[in-house]
Amino acid sequence: MGKWREMTKEELETQYSPSKWSPRLVKDVIEAHIQTTGDATRLAQAATQVLLNVPYGLGEGEKLDVYLPKEPSQTFPLVLYIHGGYWQSLSKEVSGFAARPLVTHGIALAAVDYDVAPKGQLEEMVRQVQRSVAFAAQQYPGSSGLYLLGHSAGAHLAAMVLSTDWTEFGVVPNIKGAFLVSGVYDLEPIMHTYVNDVLHINREVAQSNSPLRRAPQLEGRPGCPVLIAVAQHDSPEFHRQSWEYFEVLRTAGWSASFLDIADTDHFDVAEKLSQEDYLLTQV
Repeated sequence: MGKWREMTKEELETQYSPSKWSPRLVKDVIEAHIQTTGDATRLAQAATQVLLNVPYGLGEGEKLDVYLPKEPSQTFPLVLYIHGGYWQSLSKEVSGFAARPLVTHGIALAAVDYDVAPKGQLEEMVRQVQRSVAFAAQQYPGSSGLYLLGHSAGAHLAAMVLSTDWTEFGVVPNIKGAFLVSGVYDLEPIMHTYVNDVLHINREVAQSNSPLRRAPQLEGRPGCPVLIAVAQHDSPEFHRQSWEYFEVLRTAGWSASFLDIADTDHFDVAEKLSQEDYLLTQV
């Protein structure tokens, strides 16, 4: 877990700059990602029954967009999508792109908003996502189960949910599975990159909010199946972190699987969730 310490600052910045590893011949892969997910979200909103800006807490940023099946049963499964953006960009407004293939199969999707930096602090983002999961459990008690779907920073937040002590939330959500896509599970390397220019986390915050370091909180609890996915064209550091978290889960006795998805980069590994025939959509 410590090889990143041997890297120069320049090497570390490159490892944690996903756009530098994309083979796509576009001028700005991040802008292309926002455009693609935004367009697909608008299509999903036009084609499905959607409840916009459902509050899950008191904060201005604590809202969900809920995409419902056309004929929802009382027991539909609910997927909570937690967006990425390195904890400092993106929103639910570009996060409903995976809804259409799901609702056609009777599965609801809730796109989760949280306060990104600089307004939001990392620890509060974790709390907000935990609150959104607790709210979904209380709002849809008849659901056959909740499923977490997180991409990039959203995969980190979803992983933090897995080790939550739900006592103070007054509910134990029925989390049936988690899909963690191209995530970051050890925040300490991030402290030494450009990402922390806005995030402003210290070592204590990084360690206490790193899923890789939360194995004790995972042990002895009834875990759900977890799929850790990584894009072929993610950096070696993203691959390393994904594999190490996969091993942490297995060691803790959880049912975990690992998937390296061919012909994808850090961005379209999530974008393709709008497609019915995409591997992750089918899973």
